[in-house]
Amino acid sequence: MICISATFTAEPIQPVLEFWARQLGEQWPIQFAPYNQVLQTLLDPVGLFARNREGANVILVRPADLAQFAGATEADEDRRLAEILATAAAQRFAVPTLVAVCPPRRVRIAPQPNLLVVSTELYPVEQWEDAAADRLGRIPYTPAYFTALGTAVARLLHALRRPPFKVIALDCDHTLWAGVCGEDGPTGVAIDGPRRALQEFLLRQREMGMLLALSSKNNPEDVWQTFAAHPEMVLRREHITAHRLSWAPKAQGLREMAAALSLGADSFLLLDDNPKEIAELGEGAPEVLGLTLPETGIAHYLDHVWAFDHPVVTEADRSRAASYQLQQSFAAAASLEHFYETLQLRVDIHRLHPQELPRAAQLTQRTNQFNFTTRRRSEAELAGLEAYSIHVADRFGEYGFTGLVVVADGIVDTFLLSCRVLGRGVEHAVVRWLGEHFAALTFELIPTARNAPAQAFLRELTGREQGTVTLSAAQMRAVEFSAPAPAETAAAPAVAVAAGRFAGYQRIATQLDTVERIQAAMAAEQREMAPAREVASPPVTETERRLAAIWSELLGQSAISTGDNFFDLGGHSLLAVLLVTRVQEEFGMELSMDDVYSADTTLAKLAMIVETQRLRSYDPAEVAAVIREIETLSEEEVRLEIARLCAFF
Repeated sequence: MICISATFTAEPIQPVLEFWARQLGEQWPIQFAPYNQVLQTLLDPVGLFARNREGANVILVRPADLAQFAGATEADEDRRLAEILATAAAQRFAVPTLVAVCPPRRVRIAPQPNLLVVSTELYPVEQWEDAAADRLGRIPYTPAYFTALGTAVARLLHALRRPPFKVIALDCDHTLWAGVCGEDGPTGVAIDGPRRALQEFLLRQREMGMLLALSSKNNPEDVWQTFAAHPEMVLRREHITAHRLSWAPKAQGLREMAAALSLGADSFLLLDDNPKEIAELGEGAPEVLGLTLPETGIAHYLDHVWAFDHPVVTEADRSRAASYQLQQSFAAAASLEHFYETLQLRVDIHRLHPQELPRAAQLTQRTNQFNFTTRRRSEAELAGLEAYSIHVADRFGEYGFTGLVVVADGIVDTFLLSCRVLGRGVEHAVVRWLGEHFAALTFELIPTARNAPAQAFLRELTGREQGTVTLSAAQMRAVEFSAPAPAETAAAPAVAVAAGRFAGYQRIATQLDTVERIQAAMAAEQREMAPAREVASPPVTETERRLAAIWSELLGQSAISTGDNFFDLGGHSLLAVLLVTRVQEEFGMELSMDDVYSADTTLAKLAMIVETQRLRSYDPAEVAAVIREIETLSEEEVRLEIARLCAFF
C-alpha cells in the first residue's frame, strides 16, 4: 500500500506509480489522504498512515502551500515545513515514511530518523509548473513533473523492498579500462574519462557497503601489472575483496567467490562490456544479475541502474569492505586451532538503543543465511520489542553491530548474525549470554532455502534442524565453540533466480532513463491496454481530431467518436481540469469549467465551442481582409470554399 498525503492535488502521480508497479511486478494499492491535511494525517492515531502495514507512507510538500496567512515569508514556510518533518520523524509507523519537497523552492532536508528523502534530480524536467491547472484544481505541476516525481518515489520504494546486492563483480578489458591488457600491454591500456567516472562510482559504492571483485578472462599477472602501471587509476588493488582471473566460465568463478565470501550468488551483480558474457551468465549462473556496460554514456547509465541504489547507509555498511579484507587473514593462518585460540573474540550484547534502530531494521531485511526465522521488521516494530544488539570485535578489527536477538514471551523470535562474523564462535557466545540472563528460552527455527548455517547451528546444539527447542539456562551456558574440521571449499551450486528478485534493471537503465522515455512507454502501454471500441462517427475536422487525441490520452481510450461524452468514458473532476489545461496548451485558449461539465458535451460540441472561441478571437481587420479576398474569388471557387467549411464544421 502506498498512502499519500500532499499539500496540493497529487492524484496525477497515481498512473505513474501504477505504471512502475507493473514494470516491477509489484502490487501497490494507492490511497490519498484528504487534500492539504498533512499534519492531521501524521497525527491521526487511526488514520491512513497509522493503518498502513506494508509499503510506504509518502508526504509531498510544496512549501508555498504552507503559508497560513497573507504576507508569509519563506522563513514562515520553513518553520511549517520543519514542524511537518519533526512530526513525521517522531511517528513510529509500521512502514517507512518518504518525503519530497517540491518546487519552486529547493529545500535540503537534513537526515532524520524514520524519514527518507525523495529526490527528482536524476529526472530533470524543463517545464514543471502548470499555472492554469493550479488555479483550476490546485494541480501545480505538469504531467512531466508528476512523471519524474512518481518515478523517484517508485525507485526509492523499490530500493527499500528488494533483496540487497552486496558484491559488484567487474570485467577488466574495455570495462575498467579502455583496451586489452594482454594485447596492448599493461601500459598500453587507457584510463579515459568514462572509465575514470566508472571507477569513481565504484569507490562510492564501496564506501556505501558494496564489495568489489574482479571476474575477468585474463592472466592474473597482466591484470595486476596494469593496476601497478597506472597510478592515475582511482581504483586500486587494495580495493578488491575477491577475484577470479582465469579463462574458466565466469559463472563458475562467481559461484566460487560467493562460496569463499559466505554469500549467496544472488547477492552478486556482474558489470561487463560484452553482451555475450552476460548471456552466458544467464545460462550458468542465472541468480547473478548481469549488466552490460554501454560504449557511451557510462555515467548516465550507472545513475539509472536501480540495483545500485542504497536508501539507507549505516556505519556497518561503510566498514564492510575493510572487515572482509581483514578476514583474508583466515586463509593465512598456520594452524586453525592456534588461529582461534589467538583470535581475541569480543562480543558485546546490550538492549537495543533508539539510535541503533535503522541498522537493526536493515539487518532483518538483509540477513538470510544465519537467520532463524527471517522475519522482516521495521524500525517502528523493533522499537516496541525486547531486542538486543550484538557487537563483535577481534584482534583483526571492529565489526560493529552485526547481530540481533529479539525475545518475546520466552521465545527467541529473531536470532540473526551477519555472515561477516560467522565461523568464529560468535553464535555460541550469544547463546551463553542468553543463558546468563534468562532462566529458559525456546528457540524457533523456520527453514528456508538460504538459512542452512542457522539450521547447522541448531543441529549442533540440539540435533534438530527446525521447529522449536527449549533450552534451560544451564544448557545455554554450557555451549562451547570448537574449531571446525578442515574441509575443501566447494563452489555454490547454480540455483534459480531468487524469489522476488527483479531482473529488468538493464532495460530501465537504457530504455526508461528519462522522463520523455517513461512518458512514451506509459502512452504505448495505455494504447495496448485500452479496450477495443467501435467508432460510430470518427472525428472529421482538424479540431475534432486534435481534441480526440487529448481525450484518448486522458481517458485511456484507443478510439473516440464525435458523439462520445467525456464523463461517460470515465472522465471525472480531476481529468476535467487536466482537459481544460491540455486544450489551453493545444489551442492557446481557455475553456470554462462549465463548458466541460455540461451534461451533453460531446466531442463534436466541444470542438464547436473551441472553434467558436477561436473565431471570436480573430482581429476585425483580419476578418475584413478575408472578406475582401473572398470578393475576388470566382463563383466556382466560392462554392468549393463553402463546401470545405461545411465539412470542417
